[in-house]
Amino acid sequence: MVSSPAGRVHLVEQGRGPLVLLVHGFPESWYSWRHQLPALAAAGYRAVAVDVRGYGRSSKPAAVDAYRMFDLVADNLAVVEALGEESAVVVGHDWGATIAATSALTRPDVFRAVALLGVPYSPPGGPRPSEIFAGMGGEGEFYVAYFQQPGRAEAEIEPDVRGWLAGFHAALSAGTMPGPGAPGPHFTGRGGTLRERFPAGPPPAWLGEEALDFLAGEFERTGMTGALNRYRNMDRDWADLAGHAGAPIRQPSLFIAGALDPSLAWLADAVAAYPETLPGLRGSHLLDGCGHFVQQERPEKTNRLLLDWLTGLPS
Repeated sequence: MVSSPAGRVHLVEQGRGPLVLLVHGFPESWYSWRHQLPALAAAGYRAVAVDVRGYGRSSKPAAVDAYRMFDLVADNLAVVEALGEESAVVVGHDWGATIAATSALTRPDVFRAVALLGVPYSPPGGPRPSEIFAGMGGEGEFYVAYFQQPGRAEAEIEPDVRGWLAGFHAALSAGTMPGPGAPGPHFTGRGGTLRERFPAGPPPAWLGEEALDFLAGEFERTGMTGALNRYRNMDRDWADLAGHAGAPIRQPSLFIAGALDPSLAWLADAVAAYPETLPGLRGSHLLDGCGHFVQQERPEKTNRLLLDWLTGLPS
């Protein structure tokens, strides 16, 4: 545990050397990096995986607006300082990729390089997020819009956290995700729930019983509100980051995603814009036969790409 603006950040670390800060997404935990921690440590890095604010054993402020992006960047800065370091490479997956990108964008003096997994970098700016999401889904409702009302998604998830997590991961993983033409898992039916769109059957093979038990146990203990509050601050983030509208990230960067990740369908323009938005990009990789949870679905390939990139960074 280390001190943070909200109270405490829980982290797990392994190894000695240059600091590599690992930031998870939704609905995950530090445990999502269980395959990367030993690999990075063995290669001579100080690998640190955090529980993001609202998750696991980190602090969970009650106020919805305590989960805005600048607060999460402040938590990352607090971790670097508490560990006695002056700089770090920051690596993020899903929401963690956006947190990592914003950390690098706003504090390039601390975050010397950034790797993004699953979610590409899109510079701040453009239309207000709530207006975009309200127009998505047609007859359904986009999941981000569905998450906005406090208590609504919690009522769907919390009565059966383990079952919901199993279905959510199946919906976004290679081998278990819905086939072509099936209703997308990012949308609800009109007045329905996300779970209604999850595939029937077991969770993906990479998510074993031990991993699912750990993840379910965390959310059964904490509830889902802290995790969901990240989605409830997107309009606040849009206003907070207005001064960085259109800004590129110039530090050395890396992008890794699963070629089957359904989110890439509506984020393809962000990847295409990398020559302008990530001028320091040193690798962009789409892993064949891989879904959204890239560092868990393909840990060996992800580790190899990360380590090759890290080796080439200026010291």
